[in-house]
Amino acid sequence: MARNRDEISLAIIAAAPHARRFAYSLCRNAAEADDLVQSAIERVLSRGVPDGTDMKRWMFKICRNLWIDGLRAKSVRTDAAPEIGLAAPEPVSAETEAADRIMLQRTEAAIDALPPAYREVLALVAVGGSSYKEASETLEVPVGTVMSRLARARAMLADATGYAA
Repeated sequence: MARNRDEISLAIIAAAPHARRFAYSLCRNAAEADDLVQSAIERVLSRGVPDGTDMKRWMFKICRNLWIDGLRAKSVRTDAAPEIGLAAPEPVSAETEAADRIMLQRTEAAIDALPPAYREVLALVAVGGSSYKEASETLEVPVGTVMSRLARARAMLADATGYAA
C-alpha cells in the first residue's frame, strides 16, 4: 500500500536527524551535510519511497549516493572540518582541555584519512547506529564485507590515535 503525503512527511521528520549525522560523517562539514540532507528530502518528496522501505535506511542510501555523485563531480575534494567545541558540564583543567583537543584533532584526521569505503561503514554503524545487516543493505555489500571494513577502520583509527583496538 502506497504511503500518503502525511505518512511520508512524518517518516522524514523522524529520519532527518539520523540522516544529518550520517551526512556529516561523510562530508565532515555542517553546511554540506545540511545541503545533502535537504537534497535527500527533496528527492524523497519528488520521487517517493518504495513500499515497505524503512525511511531512515532509504535516506541514508540517498545521502550516500548524492555524496558519491558530488565527489565524482569535483576534480579535487576539499577537506573542511569545522572546529568542534568541547562542551563540559563542569570546569575542566587547561591541561585536560588541551589534551582532549589534541586527541579530537588526531581522531578527526584519522577518520578523514580512512578510505571512503571504511569511513562509510564506520559512519553507518558507529554514528548512524545501523546494524551490520542494515549497513550491508544500504551499501549493497555482503554483511561480511561490512564487518571486515568496520574492523579495519577501527584498527586504523586505533593505530592513528594511539589507542588499542
